[in-house]
Amino acid sequence: MRITQGCFSFLPDLGDDQISAQVEYCLQNNWAVGIEFTDDPHPRNTYWEMWGNPMFDLRDAAGVMMELRDCRKAHGNSYIRINAFDSTRGWETVRMSFIANRPKQEPVIEMTRREGNGRTQHYQHAARR
Repeated sequence: MRITQGCFSFLPDLGDDQISAQVEYCLQNNWAVGIEFTDDPHPRNTYWEMWGNPMFDLRDAAGVMMELRDCRKAHGNSYIRINAFDSTRGWETVRMSFIANRPKQEPVIEMTRREGNGRTQHYQHAARR
């Protein structure tokens, strides 16, 4: 199963040149860029671990790519995503987010449904590698 979260998740994985081009787009829009990683990509897990601090006032994608390489060295078998944050008054939210690294083997998430009394349904999720 392929985890599909954020922009571009239904496309083949982006190469470093493509990631750099997306980061350039974010910087041209004056968005701050941050890098996060996790071993638990469940959709309800919205709080991934931050890699360093968000990069405000950055003007070149090379800085983000350097941080991405360092994060890959430390957490190469984890999910790593890049977030672009717009701090413009009225937005103040993530404008773009995409996965920049995946583990060699993605987890399989199994969902089972059990019906209960009065038409209730119970769902259970289990992840296995």
